[in-house]
Amino acid sequence: MNTINAVIKLNNGKSIKLELYPDIAPISVENFVSLAEQGYFNGLCFHRVIPGFMIQGGGFVADGPAIKEKRGARPIKGEFSANGVKNDLSHTPGVISMARTQVMDSASSQFFICVDNCTFLDGQYAAFGKTADEESLKTAIEISSVPTHSFVYYDDVPNSPVVMTSVTIIK
Repeated sequence: MNTINAVIKLNNGKSIKLELYPDIAPISVENFVSLAEQGYFNGLCFHRVIPGFMIQGGGFVADGPAIKEKRGARPIKGEFSANGVKNDLSHTPGVISMARTQVMDSASSQFFICVDNCTFLDGQYAAFGKTADEESLKTAIEISSVPTHSFVYYDDVPNSPVVMTSVTIIK
């Protein structure tokens, strides 16, 4: 299988290494790679973290206990079976997938990394890669367990921001 490698460096000195699968979800991978190469993700945070479920990032800047949405990314086609696209990558621990609203083609920059089996999401969200090693999965699981609070109408926001200092594509 064709893979593209990426590394999310975090403000705590750790990193999450990813394998992206353009053969499975070419639009999602191209979008993620393009945003990473533009530096779009740099300085954004994981704004929603839920133990036993997932960590979500790619759309907000942390400002103390507050979060502010970053705009500018275009919506892309949702690459999953409920939207007429074959995608057999199951939402198992370490899988990265595009976040979206109820609108099937609303994914833009936000993504999530599963920290447990989330197979109930299969066919509903565009899985497009996975963590490349056990240490990266362990880091994602650690992030999912940080203390959280609610801010305005956002729940599960880390008390201490978990910031992506950079997202690099390895060619």
